[in-house]
Amino acid sequence: MDRFRMIFQYFQSNSESVMNGICGLLALASVKMYTSFDFNCPCLPKYNMAYGLGIMCLPPMALFLCGLILNRQSLVMLEEWKRPTGGRKKDLAIIRYMCSSIMQRAMIAPVIWIIVTLLDGKCFVCAFSGSVDPEKFVGFANITPTQTQLLLSKVPCKDDELMKNNPARKAISRYLKCWSQALGWSVLLILIVVAFLARSLRPCFNQAAFLQTRYWSNYIDIEQKIFDETCCEHARDFAHKCILHFFESMQQEIKLRRFNVPREEANGGEGEDDHLRGITDQEQMNELLKSWYYSKPPLDVSQATQRQQSAGRERLSVPWADTLSNRGNAPQKAKTSRQTDV
Repeated sequence: MDRFRMIFQYFQSNSESVMNGICGLLALASVKMYTSFDFNCPCLPKYNMAYGLGIMCLPPMALFLCGLILNRQSLVMLEEWKRPTGGRKKDLAIIRYMCSSIMQRAMIAPVIWIIVTLLDGKCFVCAFSGSVDPEKFVGFANITPTQTQLLLSKVPCKDDELMKNNPARKAISRYLKCWSQALGWSVLLILIVVAFLARSLRPCFNQAAFLQTRYWSNYIDIEQKIFDETCCEHARDFAHKCILHFFESMQQEIKLRRFNVPREEANGGEGEDDHLRGITDQEQMNELLKSWYYSKPPLDVSQATQRQQSAGRERLSVPWADTLSNRGNAPQKAKTSRQTDV
């Protein structure tokens, strides 16, 4: 249990790890779906190719869309692309980096489905059994072209009476499976070579630009998460204030006895006011959310730091001013006291 808990915390702490885990689960689900799928070729001249190519292409498209939907960064990328400029300019390099990362993860499950179907060969045999040249195989002499196409369409069906005892059926099936497996291994080899080149040639390019785009893409994702968490916290405190105000207006004893609300929260402590940041009604919150969308702040925290430093200086300057004023007024007070004594 501790090991699974550590794995869950690891995936929960990193957005990229979560996306990698989701892509791995989709890949395993695609393999499981294909192995549990009951493949039945129609064995008809006009429907074999449509059925075979449909099984090879339609589920990968569905898996690709599922990968895009489950990836949280796809929504973040679209929001960053379509948002108004406001006080922060858009960087197309960051959007391209996020788009390429999303596409790479979403393509894993569809590619695995296509490779598994090609290595298995059933879909390929069903789709292209009618495209084989019958002159290369025995058993098709002295028959019309229509009968030839009918016999070729029956090749995927082992128990069909027309091709059950025909020696050409096994030969055509082996021929098409060989082509299918060759294509599957070729696609797998090409993907491995592309991944190897991408890994090995990455240091040859500008690493500073890559680090910058990766940093700011992570920043956009984390910023959106923190904004959502802050909105949830503010909404919770806002609702808590409204509910307490409602119960205070109705009956004070319900709040204190039945709900056991602490007196500090009932009186509205300073912690809640700090969380609310002075936003205490619906119009103010709507204006804040609208300004966040239309005019995001610039990526510069120096102004906030200067404000904190200036506020700290004002706090430090007030006690010194009081002490200096007290020291300056002390001789005058002594003189007035002496005059009164005289």
